[in-house]
Amino acid sequence: MSEFIAQLIRNKLRQLTAEEIGRYGAQYGFNITKAQANQIADYLRKHSYDPFNATDRRRMWKELAKITDQATAQKAQRLFHEIIRSYGVEHLFEK
Repeated sequence: MSEFIAQLIRNKLRQLTAEEIGRYGAQYGFNITKAQANQIADYLRKHSYDPFNATDRRRMWKELAKITDQATAQKAQRLFHEIIRSYGVEHLFEK
């Protein structure tokens, strides 16, 4: 079951649209412009990284900080950790 959930998460990240990113930003209190949302969506589509791998996640957060700013990337990282804890899938992200 864990691999199934992991694949769903990978697919969702690759398929995120700029509109969805904008909605998530507003929902969770992020200031993300339309241009930034487009850049993030484009980055996620073009770069295949494993969100379950700590090294790949660090690269993703660094790229997010370049696209937005350091404070936004840190806020997103904290939210990411809160979400995986709330869904009880921390064990998938221990690599």
